[in-house]
Amino acid sequence: MLQGAAPRMSTLTDYPLLVCVLSFLAFWWCALLGAAVRRKQEAHGGRAPEAFTIILTASLTLLGLIVGFTFSMAVSRYDQRKNYEAAEANAIGTEYVRAGLLPASDAAMTRMLLRSYLDERIRLYQSRDEDRRAEIKQRITQLQAQLWSAVQGAALAQPSALTALAAAGMNDVLNSQAYTQAAWWNRIPTAAWLLMSLIALVCNLMVGYATSEARVRSLLLIILPLLLSIAFLLIADIDSPRGGVIHVSPQNLVSLSQQIGAGSPPSPAR
Repeated sequence: MLQGAAPRMSTLTDYPLLVCVLSFLAFWWCALLGAAVRRKQEAHGGRAPEAFTIILTASLTLLGLIVGFTFSMAVSRYDQRKNYEAAEANAIGTEYVRAGLLPASDAAMTRMLLRSYLDERIRLYQSRDEDRRAEIKQRITQLQAQLWSAVQGAALAQPSALTALAAAGMNDVLNSQAYTQAAWWNRIPTAAWLLMSLIALVCNLMVGYATSEARVRSLLLIILPLLLSIAFLLIADIDSPRGGVIHVSPQNLVSLSQQIGAGSPPSPAR
């Protein structure tokens, strides 16, 4: 059985809207600072280096690549969470069918526990309250122990290929939950956020420096900070399993619950 890692502490990126506001203010301040440096330099008769335009262009290109690469990291992690939700639904549905291989009393108990377990997994996906999630996780842990005890007792009491198959299916159920949890903990590394933020700050500083005094009072200095802060918002929202508005919906688990409730055989999740 796969064991989960230690719980991950909440970080700034779990609050995408706050990331957007703070990044916009920081980028805008850097742009204004760059413009102020340029005005002070021109007041003393100074000029921008001849290679400055080339450096600015290269820096903005690098920033675009870093933002695109980080966005790709966030999307891949979101897709991974979706895939594991579907895999978990498949594992539970398969074990619900295999429970019929156990003796009648054990099969009924196992299926009852699986229905309760499925309901708790759905509630965990849908809950947004941290205390509520802690209670749900505790019940899930208890149900996992009861599920394994149910199939283990049947397999030990009547060892056979059929009971072994049911025990293997229960192991898949428990493993799928651990894989799902690991995918939720798999986030964009902090170092990647810091690198992207540092490059963005420097680029805004240079863009402000490149803006002539006659255009400083216009809205040009807001454009790049605004676009970057929106990009940061989207990346943080997709990367965070709980924060923001973009979440993995337990549609396969809900569909499985409806099939079981209707008495029809569970079909593979998609």
